[in-house]
Amino acid sequence: MSRVSASLSGALSIIGREALRIVLPSWCTVCERELPWHDRVASCCDSCWRSLPRITSPKCRSCALPLPAEGICIQCSADPLPVGWCDAWGEYSGALERLLHAFKFERHDFLDAAFARLLHEAIVDRGDAEFDSVVPVPMHRAHERKRGYNQARLLAVALSRLTRIRCESRLLTRSGDSTKQSLLPRTARAANVRRAFKASPAVSGMSVLIVDDICTTGETLRACARELIDAGARRVCAISVAKAV
Repeated sequence: MSRVSASLSGALSIIGREALRIVLPSWCTVCERELPWHDRVASCCDSCWRSLPRITSPKCRSCALPLPAEGICIQCSADPLPVGWCDAWGEYSGALERLLHAFKFERHDFLDAAFARLLHEAIVDRGDAEFDSVVPVPMHRAHERKRGYNQARLLAVALSRLTRIRCESRLLTRSGDSTKQSLLPRTARAANVRRAFKASPAVSGMSVLIVDDICTTGETLRACARELIDAGARRVCAISVAKAV
């Protein structure tokens, strides 16, 4: 399929999904009240969307943890992530936690564009969009088949449309299966993903932005960034919709 055909197909799919949401009754994923078609963001009512817990304080430049002042958190001071910066739009709690859970586990894949707008907002506020490529955190093929999609890739593709920066998922792949990070204690997460990813030599000399939905301990982003740097990436930064605090 040509790039034009693929873009047209994607546009028609989005239009079809929007038409269904207008015609069929639905309820807000967060507050569970009836969702009016003219006053919502994807599957969230406007009121709940406006309540999303955005991080407005300074953040750790290594893991995006909210801080009282600019700098680096205590955890990262001993072993910072190998990134130029790491950012997150909001805190993984309340309405944002509920929506991300729906996005990730309940097939609310249509939230991709709305979440990408939050990522874009964070990038604009930071004033740094000098990237050659946006790269999603890859998912093992077996997990992706079971879920039906990789939510990080959906975010990266939607963000690419907003920023005009190419999304190139081929630059970073999952080289092996591993236990889900969310099922492990913090102390075991680094070892679990240490050799889980493989970067393409094509990344050499590139400035890359890694995209994910949630940053918890940061170990997944660390493993991805390290692989990209070892493969010759000139600069690596990372961004996620939410940071677990």
